[in-house]
Amino acid sequence: MTSDAQEAFHPTPVVVLAVVPSEPPYRLVEINGEVAGPAYTMLDVIRLAHRAGLTHIDVDDPAVVRWVGGGKYKWVP
Repeated sequence: MTSDAQEAFHPTPVVVLAVVPSEPPYRLVEINGEVAGPAYTMLDVIRLAHRAGLTHIDVDDPAVVRWVGGGKYKWVP
Protein backbone atom coordinates (compact mmCIF):
# COMPACT_ATOMS: atom_id res chain seq x y z
CA MET A 1 0.00 0.00 0.00
CA THR A 2 1.37 3.40 -0.91
CA SER A 3 1.43 6.36 1.44
CA ASP A 4 -1.23 8.08 -0.72
CA ALA A 5 -3.52 5.09 -0.24
CA GLN A 6 -2.85 5.11 3.50
CA GLU A 7 -3.71 8.82 3.62
CA ALA A 8 -7.09 8.04 2.04
CA PHE A 9 -7.90 5.55 4.82
CA HIS A 10 -6.31 7.40 7.76
CA PRO A 11 -6.29 11.12 6.98
CA THR A 12 -4.25 13.47 9.11
CA PRO A 13 -6.70 15.49 11.25
CA VAL A 14 -4.85 18.80 10.83
CA VAL A 15 -3.32 19.92 7.52
CA VAL A 16 -1.43 23.20 7.35
CA LEU A 17 -1.14 24.36 3.74
CA ALA A 18 1.67 26.33 2.11
CA VAL A 19 2.30 30.00 2.89
CA VAL A 20 0.04 32.44 1.04
CA PRO A 21 2.05 35.53 0.06
CA SER A 22 -0.06 38.29 1.52
CA GLU A 23 0.42 41.11 3.98
CA PRO A 24 0.80 39.55 6.46
CA PRO A 25 1.54 36.09 5.04
CA TYR A 26 -0.56 33.22 6.36
CA ARG A 27 -1.21 29.50 5.96
CA LEU A 28 -4.66 27.97 5.58
CA VAL A 29 -5.50 25.23 8.05
CA GLU A 30 -7.77 22.31 7.28
CA ILE A 31 -9.19 20.24 10.11
CA ASN A 32 -10.85 16.92 9.31
CA GLY A 33 -11.08 17.93 5.65
CA GLU A 34 -12.74 21.31 6.28
CA VAL A 35 -11.07 24.72 6.02
CA ALA A 36 -10.79 26.00 9.60
CA GLY A 37 -9.24 29.36 8.76
CA PRO A 38 -5.96 31.19 8.31
CA ALA A 39 -3.01 30.82 10.67
CA TYR A 40 -0.38 33.52 11.02
CA THR A 41 1.66 31.62 13.62
CA MET A 42 1.97 28.11 14.99
CA LEU A 43 -0.15 29.20 17.96
CA ASP A 44 -2.99 30.00 15.54
CA VAL A 45 -2.86 26.39 14.30
CA ILE A 46 -3.32 25.17 17.86
CA ARG A 47 -6.13 27.66 18.52
CA LEU A 48 -7.99 26.62 15.37
CA ALA A 49 -7.64 22.96 16.33
CA HIS A 50 -8.97 23.62 19.84
CA ARG A 51 -11.88 25.59 18.37
CA ALA A 52 -12.67 22.54 16.19
CA GLY A 53 -12.74 20.28 19.26
CA LEU A 54 -9.26 18.76 19.13
CA THR A 55 -7.94 19.08 22.67
CA HIS A 56 -4.35 17.85 22.35
CA ILE A 57 -2.31 18.92 19.33
CA ASP A 58 1.28 17.77 18.94
CA VAL A 59 2.57 19.87 16.03
CA ASP A 60 5.58 17.52 15.76
CA ASP A 61 3.48 14.37 15.28
CA PRO A 62 2.98 13.68 11.54
CA ALA A 63 -0.03 11.50 12.38
CA VAL A 64 -1.75 14.59 13.82
CA VAL A 65 -0.44 17.56 11.80
CA ARG A 66 0.74 17.49 8.18
CA TRP A 67 2.77 20.53 7.08
CA VAL A 68 2.46 21.18 3.33
CA GLY A 69 4.92 23.48 1.58
CA GLY A 70 7.26 23.88 4.54
CA GLY A 71 7.52 22.88 8.16
CA LYS A 72 6.16 24.48 11.28
CA TYR A 73 8.71 27.32 11.18
CA LYS A 74 7.86 28.38 7.59
CA TRP A 75 5.60 31.47 7.85
CA VAL A 76 6.92 33.72 5.08
CA PRO A 77 7.05 33.04 1.31
